[in-house]
Amino acid sequence: MGKLTVILGGARSGKSTLAEELAAKRGQKVLYIATAQIKDDEMKRRIQAHREQRPPHWKTLELSQHVGTQLLSQKIHADIILLDCLTLLISNCLLKAAGEVDKPNEEKVNRAVNEELKALITAIQSSSASWIIVSNEVGMGLVPPYPAGRLYRDALGKANRQLTAIADEAYLLVSGMPIPLHTLAAKDLL
Repeated sequence: MGKLTVILGGARSGKSTLAEELAAKRGQKVLYIATAQIKDDEMKRRIQAHREQRPPHWKTLELSQHVGTQLLSQKIHADIILLDCLTLLISNCLLKAAGEVDKPNEEKVNRAVNEELKALITAIQSSSASWIIVSNEVGMGLVPPYPAGRLYRDALGKANRQLTAIADEAYLLVSGMPIPLHTLAAKDLL
């Protein structure tokens, strides 16, 4: 397994920019995995802006689900695999598995998210490439007022926790400033 770096933060905190800078610095062959889907004009513009800021020699895979499974079935030639972002990957799983948004099937959602994350972790651990994974930290704000929002917040929080547990580095971005969580963590606390 190569080095795993997890970059967390709020919306527009600079996560993607830092991830792309690290990828450019750490490897020549970068595989960029984009998980966003074009659902409206705003997302179309955001996705296009992200495409334009990436170096043209980077390979891009647009995978909205089953990332780990698809990567395990392919021969990947990359020094760095940058996944941007886990936030949308988990959201895509939830929306597909939820059924009704007002009354999501919690068991089905948790199973789908767990399967996605298990396959992703297997792909990470099976790969000789280093990985950089971008994800939002959504659990530091208000409690979502609807069931699907609370289920999503919890699922993403668990996913972030699982990935940072196996990460070599984890950064929290606040207003564009990276805080190195891996050097600040009190792992010997208990």
